[in-house]
Amino acid sequence: MRNIEFQIDSKGKLFYVIIAITLIIVSIISAIAIKFYGINGGIIPLILSFGLLFAYAVLRLPRFGVIAILVMSYFIMLLIGLGLTEFPLGTVMDGMLALLIIGFFIQQKYYRNFEVFNNPISYLILIWILYNLIQVFNPNAASQLAWVYTIRSVAVVMLSYFIFTYYIISVKFIRTILIVWLSLAFFAALYAIKQEYIGFFPFEEKNHFDPLVQSLLFIDGHWRKNSIFSDPVAFSYNMVVASILCLALITGPFKLKIKILLGFLVLLFITVMLYAATRAAYILIPAAGILFLVLKLNKYLFLLAIVAGLGFYALINVPTGNVTLYRFQSAFKPNNDASFNVRKINQKNIQPYIQAHPIGGGLGATGVWGVRFAPNSFLAKFPPDSGYLRVGMELGWIGLFIICSIMFTGLYMGIKNYFNMRDPELKSYCFAMILIIFAIAVGNFPQEAIVQFPLNIFFYLFLALIQVTKVLDDKKFKTEQGITEKKIKGLI
Repeated sequence: MRNIEFQIDSKGKLFYVIIAITLIIVSIISAIAIKFYGINGGIIPLILSFGLLFAYAVLRLPRFGVIAILVMSYFIMLLIGLGLTEFPLGTVMDGMLALLIIGFFIQQKYYRNFEVFNNPISYLILIWILYNLIQVFNPNAASQLAWVYTIRSVAVVMLSYFIFTYYIISVKFIRTILIVWLSLAFFAALYAIKQEYIGFFPFEEKNHFDPLVQSLLFIDGHWRKNSIFSDPVAFSYNMVVASILCLALITGPFKLKIKILLGFLVLLFITVMLYAATRAAYILIPAAGILFLVLKLNKYLFLLAIVAGLGFYALINVPTGNVTLYRFQSAFKPNNDASFNVRKINQKNIQPYIQAHPIGGGLGATGVWGVRFAPNSFLAKFPPDSGYLRVGMELGWIGLFIICSIMFTGLYMGIKNYFNMRDPELKSYCFAMILIIFAIAVGNFPQEAIVQFPLNIFFYLFLALIQVTKVLDDKKFKTEQGITEKKIKGLI
């Protein structure tokens, strides 16, 4: 896939000359501003000029924009944690998504390819977005302001699915995305190792004196690690999906040295995942492993799984005084866990409300925004311990049906595509996405899996790749049969 290219003619040369002159002028203005107003005054012109150039690059170079939003989703919580500015950095992600959407409409001038969106996943996502938009009129909502603050993270972000589906049109770009993703996950793993063995940075410890934070993150004399993410749950879930990706790709048509590297990354990601002490994450890899075996239908893998299963059974039942191992074991004995039993009781208690309110209590009715905008409401006092539970409370059983349909359809389409695909590399990518979506679907029950960055962006990348890999496989098959297709101007 190639980005939109400039025509190198007299107008094109003039354009580059104008950019160069503009940068020189901005540099001079910044130098003067620093002299008279200090560093804070001088940095503003530089930030504005960089922002304008970045915005232009996202609009003009869609491949750069896709990579940029994925990278930024990984680092946004770290930047917020640094506290360098009071500017709401979360809106930067909204701005990048808006630029990509604008670029999408600009691209229609060259090539209108809406056929790629002609699939059940696209329809369900559009239904979900529309359903969330009309929630502003929900008569049960205690506050419309909560809807304003929540709509971005639960509906608008879903538009990234269409961006990924439209712009990812080559195997080479898929490889690039996966390499960038694994590089980001590797950095996050190293950062967690630093937190575990060297300690936290001062800006990371500023909340450690809060009794509520201590009750959640300080367990048995040990701090749970969150790496560069918002919390240990987000960190552990990201390590899980990265390890599942590597496990799936090991079965692909890649060189031995690549498979050895992937195996190393699996061990690294699983090890650092334990630093987060998130029991919900521990069950996701075995859950994905079961689907792995079902899809592969290999007798040697089944024999290996039996041996591994016996070892795993021994591991979760062996007596131990190790705090980390004991917490790992407790994830597979939920009935003996007090917190799990409390959540189970809470879910049982809220069922009558969900059944009686088909459209729910309104977006943002629970959690932080519920406490902020409607502190005396019933839902604001109820802990949203599960992604499905939050949807059921805020959007009712209708919303719960839609989100479950998206999960199911993603898996159904992925499995269907997997068995119909011919290219082994594309098939391995589709296989990885199936396992990851399944793990997220399971993980969304004990925790909120797709609310925090970066998984709230990456989840729609996973859904997009389910569709994109099949499209590319069909395209390759047709090409091999001597059928030529129209090239996308500016992208191929």
